[in-house]
Amino acid sequence: MGVEYDGGAYSGWQLQHHADTVQARLEVAVGRVAAAPVRVHCAGRTDAGVHATGQVVHFDTQASRSSRSWVLGANSNLPDDIAVRWAQEVAPDFHARFSATGRHYRYLILCRPTRSALWRGRAVWTHKTLHLARMRTAGSLLVGRHDFTSFRALACQAKSPVRTLRYLRLGRRGELLTLEVGADGFLHHMVRNIAGVLMAIGSGEASIQWAAELLAVRNRAFGGVTAPPHGLYLAGVDYPAHFQLPPLGDAAGPPVL
Repeated sequence: MGVEYDGGAYSGWQLQHHADTVQARLEVAVGRVAAAPVRVHCAGRTDAGVHATGQVVHFDTQASRSSRSWVLGANSNLPDDIAVRWAQEVAPDFHARFSATGRHYRYLILCRPTRSALWRGRAVWTHKTLHLARMRTAGSLLVGRHDFTSFRALACQAKSPVRTLRYLRLGRRGELLTLEVGADGFLHHMVRNIAGVLMAIGSGEASIQWAAELLAVRNRAFGGVTAPPHGLYLAGVDYPAHFQLPPLGDAAGPPVL
């Protein structure tokens, strides 16, 4: 299944005993369609407050339903802030997380003197002026295969901090600045830490070279502030072509007001 959600009301993706999560809501909805309990596995576990426009999940079931029935049935049992976009049967060896070859994230920053009522919870607001050219130059230093220790959470459980950042793009439309990144995989808080560093550089609080210095020092203690979660979107996941999944990227992203 392809799933999108507004993560503002949830304590992240993953099941928790005493908190509402996206996984819990989706398992209840899909289980009702399957007429049996299901366990849903996702491509990327998002944190509390983080959104998704291109999340991918899989589950095993003995129930036989059409793709349309899975989509409509699940959506009829989901709250308005979670929606299934598509569903299809896959080969037994498919796994939403372990079959993925790449992931794409988008981070939205609203740059204007006053806060927004409409973008609240959907983009991070800053009253500071962010210089796109500085951010682009600094961002280019992060592209490639690097040790991203300085850009991961202290509690990150990944066995290796080495990742290949395939691209980093920055654009602006009016007051909205968009950061788009794609990689073979991401560490915990990696995108939010990149966003925090680039925002500091864009505002002039840090030098452009600081991005490269952080890579070299390989120490999270020297890193910048982790940007807030509500500006982050899981935008798409890559899989080998033989699985024949629908186009999984979301070029349009969240609506621009």
